Amino acid sequence: MHRLRALIAVVALAAAVVPRGVGAAQIPQALTTFEQMFEQVHDYTVELHSHEVLGSRSQTRVYRYWFMKPHFAKTLILSGDGAGSGGVWSGGDTVSGHQGGILSHIHLTVSIHDPRATSLRGYTIPDGLIQNVVERYLSVKGRLSERPAGTIDGQPTTLVELDVANPGSDGGITKMMIFFSRTTHWPLRNIMYQGSTPVVDQSWTNLKVNTGLTQSDF
Repeated sequence: MHRLRALIAVVALAAAVVPRGVGAAQIPQALTTFEQMFEQVHDYTVELHSHEVLGSRSQTRVYRYWFMKPHFAKTLILSGDGAGSGGVWSGGDTVSGHQGGILSHIHLTVSIHDPRATSLRGYTIPDGLIQNVVERYLSVKGRLSERPAGTIDGQPTTLVELDVANPGSDGGITKMMIFFSRTTHWPLRNIMYQGSTPVVDQSWTNLKVNTGLTQSDF
């Protein structure tokens, strides 16, 4: 993804020009390795298991995602609140989609931020794309660190952690943690906290890359 590559390049330049010992930026290897892997991808499909908390409310969903470069995305809610609903994003600030159940035959085009097209915490269809989740670790200001972590689904992982500098400008999120497979170099789980409380917990399963998607699939 061009935007992710550009962000990595900007952070790398900052690391080069800031003297060591005064907080020079360091890009975790897991982020640059993922970017290299993603460069080789034309499309992918994946299931996103998501749990979100907002105040006293919570939402648990499983989404099916289809993505094709440069900016085509389709989702279907497989289970949880809104099951059967789906949407298509082709870049820009609108999505087209349908609700589940008896309203599934009614297709609408709405703002990308319309509550019918977002999750409990207001995340949009492109916000849930794997590469955009990874991109947040470079675009959100804060302190990055990296270390080996445990296994997820039998795969050893590397943890990249971000202590957010300005939670008020990032939805109150104070810390973000993303676990990359050391086998595939793709992320397996992403957790975001407000203080000590996890308010977003996302896991990806059944990832398939370069499946041959075309624009007609969207």
